[in-house]
Amino acid sequence: MLFLVRMDVLLPLDMPSSVADDIKAREKAYAQDLQRSGKWVHLYRVVGEYANYSIFDVESNDELHGLLSSLPLFPYMKIMVTPLAKHPSSIV
Repeated sequence: MLFLVRMDVLLPLDMPSSVADDIKAREKAYAQDLQRSGKWVHLYRVVGEYANYSIFDVESNDELHGLLSSLPLFPYMKIMVTPLAKHPSSIV
């Protein structure tokens, strides 16, 4: 199942930079592991925002929820999920 996911990161302004840096490092490692596994297919930055659009390829809604809720930045994110289906005019 394919999903388009928009993630907006909203770190507290008073969060110490050392804490933020640790969370971001763990986030990067986890995201890269998911990309290597083929679950996180694409990851695109939104220009001028602390946000991204991503494509996930997972077995179920529950699997996606588990992956997203395990992101170290999850407590600081606003997430919007859109399920995707193949378009009948697509050649891929």
